[in-house]
Amino acid sequence: MNTNLLQNLETIPSPCFVLEEAKLRRNLELIDSVQKAAGVTIILALKGFSMYSAFPLVREYLSGATASSLNEIKLVNDYMGVKAHTYIPAYRDDEFDEVVERSSHLTFNSWNQWERFKDRVASKSVSCGIRVNPQYSEVATDMYNPCVPGSRLGATRDQLPDQLPAGIEGIHFHTLCENDSFTLERTLNALESRFGDLLHQVKWVNFGGGHLMTREGYDTNHLINLLTAFRQKYNVDVILEPGSAIAWQTGVLVSTVLDVLDSQGIHVAILDTSFAAHMPDTLEMPYKPRILHSYHEPVADKPTYRLGGMTCLAGDFMGDYSFDKPLNIGDKIVFDDMIHYTMVKTTTFNGVNLPSIGIWKADESFQLIKTYGYDSFKDRLS
Repeated sequence: MNTNLLQNLETIPSPCFVLEEAKLRRNLELIDSVQKAAGVTIILALKGFSMYSAFPLVREYLSGATASSLNEIKLVNDYMGVKAHTYIPAYRDDEFDEVVERSSHLTFNSWNQWERFKDRVASKSVSCGIRVNPQYSEVATDMYNPCVPGSRLGATRDQLPDQLPAGIEGIHFHTLCENDSFTLERTLNALESRFGDLLHQVKWVNFGGGHLMTREGYDTNHLINLLTAFRQKYNVDVILEPGSAIAWQTGVLVSTVLDVLDSQGIHVAILDTSFAAHMPDTLEMPYKPRILHSYHEPVADKPTYRLGGMTCLAGDFMGDYSFDKPLNIGDKIVFDDMIHYTMVKTTTFNGVNLPSIGIWKADESFQLIKTYGYDSFKDRLS
């Protein structure tokens, strides 16, 4: 963690997401080295990182982005300056023509969707593909596993013809979630066993996201070899669209202790942020976020607290952490690695303000990008 940032927490509003510019560049440099060595295209997945104030930096390394809604598509157009790689589980009739005009690639989730809309893309300059379900995934949490029985995401092999029509130029699969290249290797074996004949018929294959190549210990050489061999075997363009890997460990969520109380023998610290509204993945996945200068698990004889959010939801808490000294009102609590899949999921439940957003610049200065208030809450309602 940047020492200068920690020494200047009082200059940062609370709560606030703080992206560290130098760490984002470090990730992008690594990802760029992979795409160049493997001869593939790696693009940004907005569902994991939509901080458009950082897109000028992203554009230095990545040529595009993937979107799963018309609003995300517009953000790609406006702030990445390119058409989007688009995948939406089901296209709306009233949005479809605009989606096509704003997209370079368009993936259909089912054969039904292709049959319904194929005539409306026939004369357009967009490359179409079909999402497939290899029926193999090592994602342990069902909420994040697109291959569970009854999954609505992607077509199984029995739902596709033996010969793809001329309008289908690509195959898209996405079954990973913060996995390594060896998981990808096993996934490719399942993909090829079911869809190998169709892979020879397309121009591009989109490997989706979940490739956590910026995590320490990830074997990027193994990944490069996998990608190169697949690309050459099928003579296709290979596309990857990681979300977490882009912003992995690039920033924090700064918060402040508002109150400390005793709850039936359990010490509780209430913060000016919310696990439910500002860090929903911690309750959905679930996982226990890391806090700087704390003990991740309770330590005997250390001051220990159950941390609670500021909404009235009973389950808006995360416990328990130990600290070297007792917490006091006004103390800063800094949650680590809070940039990917966090900002994009925040809500204003209970009217709680969204955290501000800022960037810790490479020159060690802080730039406040955005703050939120009553209008952000009101605009979601009527």
